[in-house]
Amino acid sequence: MNIRYRVTLTAEERKHLAALIQKGKVAARRVKRAQILLAADQGATDETIAKTVAVGTSTVYRTKQRFVEEGLDRALSELARRGAPRKLDVQDEAMLCAVACSAPPSGRARWTLQLLADEMVRLTVHERISDETIRRRLGEMDLKPWQEKMWCIPKVDGEFAARMEDVLALYAEPPNAQTPVVCFDETPRQLIGEARVPTRAEPGKRARFDYEYVRNGTANVFMFIDVNRPWRHAKVTDQRTALDFAECMKDLVDVHYPQAQRIRVVLDNLSTHSPGALYERFPPAEARRILDRLEFHYTPKHASWLNMVEIEIGVMVSQCLDRRIPDKATLLAEVASWERRRNAEKARINWMFTVDRARVKLRRAYPTPAEQPVQTAA
Repeated sequence: MNIRYRVTLTAEERKHLAALIQKGKVAARRVKRAQILLAADQGATDETIAKTVAVGTSTVYRTKQRFVEEGLDRALSELARRGAPRKLDVQDEAMLCAVACSAPPSGRARWTLQLLADEMVRLTVHERISDETIRRRLGEMDLKPWQEKMWCIPKVDGEFAARMEDVLALYAEPPNAQTPVVCFDETPRQLIGEARVPTRAEPGKRARFDYEYVRNGTANVFMFIDVNRPWRHAKVTDQRTALDFAECMKDLVDVHYPQAQRIRVVLDNLSTHSPGALYERFPPAEARRILDRLEFHYTPKHASWLNMVEIEIGVMVSQCLDRRIPDKATLLAEVASWERRRNAEKARINWMFTVDRARVKLRRAYPTPAEQPVQTAA
């Protein structure tokens, strides 16, 4: 074999192979082929090379053969491996795509890999198809029938555009202490206690908690956030009724902004978020006194993402409430602690969506203006 395939490297090839061996991120098989060629260039026998590099003599022979017949790059590269033939042909894959996009069997919420494999066995001539085969073919087709995505199509009309621009114009106004802009919303929370005492984390051990839990009712967290200064306030209540909303608006006027002439409040279209809620809670004179200091600005229906407070609620949930909180007293303490820290950090929301951007990005939301009919003189 050595007589037939002699390896003679140029100085440049030796330098390239030596550098390849010294690199840290090179496939092991490629390194071994480089070592084989360098050793063969120095006159080592196939048996010596095989023992030194820890490969078989057939590997040494094939590497030298590819170098002599096809060159250095071909000798270092991996030959394509034939592998087993594809289990499913073109017609089978078309059938799989159709089945995966159809309704699942009765009694099942969605298709699984095993269900699809069993269905393909029933519909084709194959006696057995593994779920791994199904997974590979679905991956090639970019099909994931077990995943779902929910969306909401709002009513896109002039009312949508008007409310959207009204809110965005408020955000763009320069700060004014006499007419602050406050975003308002709420989030319900489950009060969940531990059935057993959790175990704290230790070196080499993760914290552990029991999968069982005790449901202790529900609570609600109202959230206020000032658009133009780093201030937010979270109020924990038992419910989120119209009466609770009215109490929040009274707090806004008398506690949080007693010196403001008028407070512009951005809120969504929940039925409890109405001026009538104040008349349900307070005497008429008191309700009118509070409402005279308030100015409600509603986001479009199904577009609560325009309310800046939605972002702040998400921050509160991820930083503070994403865990089991057993009772209202704990919820009150934890939310208050989070609020103090967040305000002390002077955290603010960098809102970048403007009216100009809305007219470009959501141009389809704007109706086509009707043309004025041309009047002709009599």
